[in-house]
Amino acid sequence: MADKQSSGEILGIPYNFERPSLGRLLSSYWQPGKGMLVEKPFGIGYTLNLANWRSWIVLAVAGGLYYQQQQSGGSGGLDEDAPEDDDGPVEVIVDDD
Repeated sequence: MADKQSSGEILGIPYNFERPSLGRLLSSYWQPGKGMLVEKPFGIGYTLNLANWRSWIVLAVAGGLYYQQQQSGGSGGLDEDAPEDDDGPVEVIVDDD
């Protein structure tokens, strides 16, 4: 039986399931001269190249949006701890004409 490949490409998306070393981890996130996205050191897909200035802009925008969400309540308008405006039971009358 043939051994399965632990790295390669499927439909143009890279994958790598080899156990990463510390050197490979560090060198995969810092690749001067490469684009904003580089192959992940472990797993499927791409990751940010921290040697590219565009990656820092993406991280700053994501951090700013996260900070803004935390400051505004963070639950998208649904505050689970807020008291409900419950005036008591509601009577519903259905007229069958």
